[in-house]
Amino acid sequence: MHDIHIIGGGLAGSEAAWQLAEAGLTVRLSEMRGSGDTTPAHETDRLAEMVCSNSFRSDDAENNAVGLLHQEMRDLGSLVMRAADKHRVPAGSALAVDRAEFAAEITGAIEGHPRITVVRERVDALPEGPTIIATGPLTAPGLASAIAGATGAGALAFFDAIAPIVHHDSVDMDICWMAARWDKGGKDYINCPMNREQYDAFIAALNAGEKTEFKEWERDTPYFEGCMPIEVMAERGPETLRFGPMKPVGLDDPRTGRWPHAVVQLRQDNALGTLWNIVGFQTKLKHADQVRIFRTIPGLENAEFARLGGIHRNSFIRSPELLDHELRLKARPNIRFAGQITGCEGYVESAAIGLLAARFAAAEGRGTALSPPPLETALGALLGHLTGGAVAQTYQPMNINFGLMPPLEGKSRKADRKKAYTTRARASLATWIDGQRALQPA
Repeated sequence: MHDIHIIGGGLAGSEAAWQLAEAGLTVRLSEMRGSGDTTPAHETDRLAEMVCSNSFRSDDAENNAVGLLHQEMRDLGSLVMRAADKHRVPAGSALAVDRAEFAAEITGAIEGHPRITVVRERVDALPEGPTIIATGPLTAPGLASAIAGATGAGALAFFDAIAPIVHHDSVDMDICWMAARWDKGGKDYINCPMNREQYDAFIAALNAGEKTEFKEWERDTPYFEGCMPIEVMAERGPETLRFGPMKPVGLDDPRTGRWPHAVVQLRQDNALGTLWNIVGFQTKLKHADQVRIFRTIPGLENAEFARLGGIHRNSFIRSPELLDHELRLKARPNIRFAGQITGCEGYVESAAIGLLAARFAAAEGRGTALSPPPLETALGALLGHLTGGAVAQTYQPMNINFGLMPPLEGKSRKADRKKAYTTRARASLATWIDGQRALQPA
């Protein structure tokens, strides 16, 4: 009844389904949300729901690796990027979206495609036919056990925390001000300034606050360094947050003309501008202490929270030793993996791996071969890292970055290197796309 089965309707699964359907294949997309099952992090049954943040990070395609990845995905007809561009909200040089409208857009496109059948069901066993598993870091226990049985290697796991969201009309804008760091990209962030005394008291409150207690099976699960709970960072030293999410550099307080001792930033979370998330404030504090402690932030004394922070367990496979260069499971080549379960980190990275898994599967379904994107591209560098470039024994989730790409040839000024990486990547991707077109039947 279908050419390929996709399990998981997050960003990776949705992107994969779209790419396959646009290539002419029929798809069964299984999503357990809406069938009576859910996850600890999701709030709706919409496809491609963004649960942690509403940001795709930098959209600068000339000087930033994730911005380059955005552009490469646009060049390949990404549904996720099309929806993100359509529903973006102000965020300086970053690409942030109204998460509700974004998910609704993806859901409508997938459910309305004539070659995609969305089935609300939980899948607990590995299918025998062509399959892409994109169940993400919150894979249901039954399927997780089946994956562990097929791989012969235990899944790794880490914690991922969710930042709280504040109602805009509860923020005191007589204390806060609108600006982006170094005035780059527009005045798109709400900035809450702290002096030294306020900052020290805030750190002390974080350290003393009551935290969520872990279940026995969670106790030895490590955190991912790229999504560290704010109170865990505070435990590492009193100055840690001032060099992390609360750094004040590049933010002139208009009341003093100087940088504050520390700054808490809020980023717009929906198109109406009524909801704002606290940037970098992932947390495992209990809800009552979140409200009490976060209301000590200047400007948030009367904050009303649309959502408080939370924490959930993430799992991913040891991709460098388990997957081939086309994202197939070596032990079961009919199975491909995509998204965060492969160990990529970030919304756009997950969607990018979904896009590639689908294109590899489409080529295989047509009886042809698709060469991987060049390592000089953002897509190729991310794929190469997941499928062999990383050390399997110490494998940790990874965002796209220039360090995953081959070094530049010759010497260049440090100020010019990022632009040199992106210029080389665009040329490499264009050559790769032209080569794939040449292989298509007339």
